[in-house]
Amino acid sequence: MDKAIQTNLSNLWTEDRELQNQAFFYILKVTDKPVDWAYEVWDDIVKNLNHQDNHNRAIAAQILCALAKSDPKERILKDFNRLIAITKDEKFVTARHCMQALWKVGVAGKKQQQRFVEGLTGRFKECAAEKNCTLIRYDILQNLRNVYDATKDERIKVRALELIEAEKDLKYQKKYKSLWKEK
Repeated sequence: MDKAIQTNLSNLWTEDRELQNQAFFYILKVTDKPVDWAYEVWDDIVKNLNHQDNHNRAIAAQILCALAKSDPKERILKDFNRLIAITKDEKFVTARHCMQALWKVGVAGKKQQQRFVEGLTGRFKECAAEKNCTLIRYDILQNLRNVYDATKDERIKVRALELIEAEKDLKYQKKYKSLWKEK
């Protein structure tokens, strides 16, 4: 791992928001492709999923999702429930940042994709009583669309359409279907 990566990884947890945000965007860019240092930082990232500062929790969740492609040992399978837990964070913005990054797990491999689909299917069903249910469901369906677009796995599309059909409110059903119009 080079010095710039080390510095930016360290700056992910600083209290200086500007420095932290610069580091976050740098690490997201670097992890756009597989990296060979994922396991050097994995435990630290997972530990920060429980940080008292919701900003740090959001950063940790998004970085962990980004590292899924750099995970030949498939550790993300063990930690996936921690990510699902962040999608229920007390701070909705933190939950949403995590939710919107989850698709990166779904494209990391077949086992990861299966776990991703199972996790989001469960989340879709259980969020019915939550304050932001329709937004959560929209994000879930957008995640599924992202994975479908990357993999062209028809099972993803079938599951998404099943979830949409399960929506009782026709207004939201129509909104969700708009994600699945052919592009």
